[in-house]
Amino acid sequence: MALPLPPGLTPSEVAFLCEMELVTVIPRQRLESLQLLGGTTPALIPPYRNNIPLWLALLLKKQRRANISPPPWLTQNSLQAILDFENEHSSTFSPPPRLPPTSSSTSSISPISPPFLPSSTVDAPADALPYHWLELAEILLEAAPDDFEDADLVRRLCRDLRETRMSKLRAGVDVLEAGGGVQMNGVGGMEVAEGRSFITGVIDGLRKISASKEQARRERESDERENGYPGTQEEDEDML
Repeated sequence: MALPLPPGLTPSEVAFLCEMELVTVIPRQRLESLQLLGGTTPALIPPYRNNIPLWLALLLKKQRRANISPPPWLTQNSLQAILDFENEHSSTFSPPPRLPPTSSSTSSISPISPPFLPSSTVDAPADALPYHWLELAEILLEAAPDDFEDADLVRRLCRDLRETRMSKLRAGVDVLEAGGGVQMNGVGGMEVAEGRSFITGVIDGLRKISASKEQARRERESDERENGYPGTQEEDEDML
């Protein structure tokens, strides 16, 4: 008998999907275009930059056939500015990249999700974190640290940014206990995968508590009807 799978995507699965993101590379050797399931990759001709999937860029980097250009948001100044925004706004996350304007024509389909958005290329906005920001930063810092001006500083800023944003997710648990909701605008894929366990645990716990209270109330009302005792006003107010 197979074990039940956990709900949602695991962190390793999210990191695997992140490899579909387009990144910018500077080729060292000429490489003809490749026919892939997702389409044809552009021909790589040194020293011209081009955008290719992350998994292919990592392979070329490992073979020393290309360098990877970090996206603008993965620099010291951009990460520090985003971290300052996160610290100044304790209840909201930094806004995600803006979507391109949709076409008014019904026959055309406007791509609105990675890897169709240039959220991790050199043309990406510098003031917004994309959906796969955390896992992509970890992958690039591990596979291509020499392509950063100061990899250690960027790694430290990413760690501080991750801790700050995760603390906001944990703080939202108190809102759930009070019957409210958590605003998830701008939360990344890896953050959702890592925070799903304790958020869903809190929601399940609140659901069980609510169900037990409702069951106790129904049993109490049933006993009162059987005994001909309607209850007092104070008890009704306590139940409310």
